[in-house]
Amino acid sequence: MRGYLLAAMVCLGVMQTGCGSVYYAVCINAAQARVEQARQMGAESSSPFEYYYAREHLREAQLQAAEASYGDAATFAETAETYAQKAIDHIQSAKRSEADK
Repeated sequence: MRGYLLAAMVCLGVMQTGCGSVYYAVCINAAQARVEQARQMGAESSSPFEYYYAREHLREAQLQAAEASYGDAATFAETAETYAQKAIDHIQSAKRSEADK
């Protein structure tokens, strides 16, 4: 919990200073980790819409960052992380349903 609080404080501080590249770096790292976690859990077959939506938003975030459009890149990275988490939640829910049977 303390790590999340620290990350949130860093993100807020970065947003207030206007240093988009640093905020993007935080967002893209989180999104990459979440997309990779979803992939390892089998999201490609178990939750394909959420997984591929996340993966393509991650790719678009990287393209936007390459053009130094860090605000847009961070937005795409946030969306990628959100949908990767949805894929993970879907997989975990399905596993819980299987265990309840």
